[in-house]
Amino acid sequence: MTEALIYWLLIFVMLVGCIGALVPALPGSSLILIAVLVWGFLKGFGSVTVALAVTVVVLVASVAIDTLSGIWGAQRAGASQWGQIGAIAGLVAGFLGLLPALPVGGPLLGVLFGPAIGAFLGEFIYRRATPLGERAKTSAKATLGIILGSLLGNVVQGVLALVAMIVFVVTTWGQAMG
Repeated sequence: MTEALIYWLLIFVMLVGCIGALVPALPGSSLILIAVLVWGFLKGFGSVTVALAVTVVVLVASVAIDTLSGIWGAQRAGASQWGQIGAIAGLVAGFLGLLPALPVGGPLLGVLFGPAIGAFLGEFIYRRATPLGERAKTSAKATLGIILGSLLGNVVQGVLALVAMIVFVVTTWGQAMG
C-alpha cells in the first residue's frame, strides 16, 4: 500500500473516532491515538510529536470528562449515587442486549436507552420511602440530569477529538501528500 492510501485510511479511522467520541460506549479518542501511533511507526515519531502530545491530552481529558460530566449532571439534578450506579448498570445491560424492553436495535439502542432506564430505576429504588408520584417525578428529574450531563460531556469529547484529528492533519499533511 502506498503511504497516501495508508494516510487516508488513518484519517477515516480518526473520523470514526470523532463519531465514537459523541456516541456512548464506542471508542473515540483511543482510535485517534491508535491512528497517530500507526503513522508514527511508519514515518518516525519525530513527525507526530505535536499530534501525539495533543491526542494523549485529549484522551486523558476525555476520560475525565466522561466520568465527571455524568456526575456533574447528576449533582445538578439532585441524583443520588444509586441513580449514577443505575445509569452505569443500564449502560452495561444495554450494551450486552439485556434490556427486555429493547428486543430490537441491539447494543446501539441499548447503549442509548440503558443508562436512562438504569438511572431511573436506581433513583426509584433509592427513594422507596417517598410517595409514588413524587418518587417518579424525582427519579425522572435525576435521570434527565444524568443524561444531559453525559450528552454535554460527549459533545465536548467530540470537539476535542476533532481538534486532535485536525492537529494531526495540519502537522502531517505535507509529509503524507508531499
